[in-house]
Amino acid sequence: MAFVSLVCLALYVAFLFVQTNRHREYFLPEESAVGEGDDRPSERLASFSFVLLCLSLLSVVMLAKCLAPALEDGVEAAGAPIAIVGVIVAAIVLLPESDAALRAAAHNRMQSAINLALGSGVASIGLTVPTVAAVTWFFGQPLTLGISAGHSVLLALGFAVAMLTYGTGRTNILSGIVHLVLAATFVFTIFAP
Repeated sequence: MAFVSLVCLALYVAFLFVQTNRHREYFLPEESAVGEGDDRPSERLASFSFVLLCLSLLSVVMLAKCLAPALEDGVEAAGAPIAIVGVIVAAIVLLPESDAALRAAAHNRMQSAINLALGSGVASIGLTVPTVAAVTWFFGQPLTLGISAGHSVLLALGFAVAMLTYGTGRTNILSGIVHLVLAATFVFTIFAP
């Protein structure tokens, strides 16, 4: 878990570096030109924001932990596989950013939509996994990541498709459909392994 947590955290740090330094212009509001509004926050504000980010993340993890038993009971009563609880919790955590990304896409602000989707996904993985690992270690509870061999193949395929989609600098609706098919396949294989 320590290795997985460090790798996830490294992914998040790399994304932050790209977002704030290397390709900052991709993440600026579309209305402003590069160079406008480049004022960086003060050290104090950045530190305060970091503390609030950590507290918010801890709150989300603790709420998900409290919500999980009720979800497990509901899923068990419905006769669905218990693995779907993780998908439901992830969907709840990603719901605000997903909604914002969909609204940006509906208004033809594709760069904003991609930024929101990638940012929320990377933050969810890069921050939640280490936080959950730390919380379970602190309370002395076991933690299993629970990714099967089939899901590992889907994960690797998803990474390959993402590199093709985002690495070329151009994308189209077919790329989006491929990503949606991979997501649907993941959910389907939870119910029919």
